[in-house]
Amino acid sequence: MNNPAILLVEDNPKDVIFTLRALNKSNLLNEIVVTRNGEEALDYLFCKGKFAKRDSNELPAVVLLDLKLPKIDGFEVLRRIRSNERTRLVPVVILTSSNDEKDLNTCYKLGANSYVTKPVSFSDFSKVISGLGCYWVLTNNNPH
Repeated sequence: MNNPAILLVEDNPKDVIFTLRALNKSNLLNEIVVTRNGEEALDYLFCKGKFAKRDSNELPAVVLLDLKLPKIDGFEVLRRIRSNERTRLVPVVILTSSNDEKDLNTCYKLGANSYVTKPVSFSDFSKVISGLGCYWVLTNNNPH
């Protein structure tokens, strides 16, 4: 498990493209797995559905989680990650357009490691994502 994946949970196609572009510019060697709704993210994390054959011992280096998702919202995804013994220590960064203080407080109460509001300009967005990727993959020491 030298380079665990980065799990991007994002339903906005433009934000997916911008995030992938910014992470690729960081020259990280990690695979980036994109899921487009909360249900698919949970399937990936818990090896269900189309991810049933995935190695359940491989947890992502970090989950970049949007809040406003179809099927299951980001709050519930975070709640389920933290309530499961196997996934509860996986770093989760909330990556959202919401500056709502209630959302921020709820995410931290549910166990988010970080809460980042998406910048409007691509240049600023790229810098933020690049910094997040480098920190959570290269600098931070994750529990095993």
